Amino acid sequence: MDGTYTIEQAAELTGLTRHTLRYYERIGLLEPVARAAGGHRRYRDADLGAVRFLNLLRQTGMPIRDMLRFVELTRSGDDTVPERVAVLEAHRDELCARLADLTGHLTAIENKIKWYRSLLDQPVDQTVGQTVGQTGAVAAG
Repeated sequence: MDGTYTIEQAAELTGLTRHTLRYYERIGLLEPVARAAGGHRRYRDADLGAVRFLNLLRQTGMPIRDMLRFVELTRSGDDTVPERVAVLEAHRDELCARLADLTGHLTAIENKIKWYRSLLDQPVDQTVGQTVGQTGAVAAG
């Protein structure tokens, strides 16, 4: 490619829809995109880099309002670097907490799978349709 991309190409390269790309531009997450003579958007490599980072933030659960704050800080110059770091650190901390929760949930699901797999290894009492444990008691699931 020559470093400029149509909206269709930008959508394909970033994994976002054309609608999302237009929306991000409309609400100010993206700087206004350059236009060709016919008025069609022409994304540059730098635009795609920004879109990819915004997509990463969104996919990790950052609210649009926080993304807008981060973008505003970025456009305000280098003196906002400490505030940008604070925004990203807060998001990282929230993400770490969510990961810890998800890890706990995954462990619980894995334990339930192990429980059910252990039931598959036990004989089934055909008269009641439940598994019979090693003591002969009917197991609940």
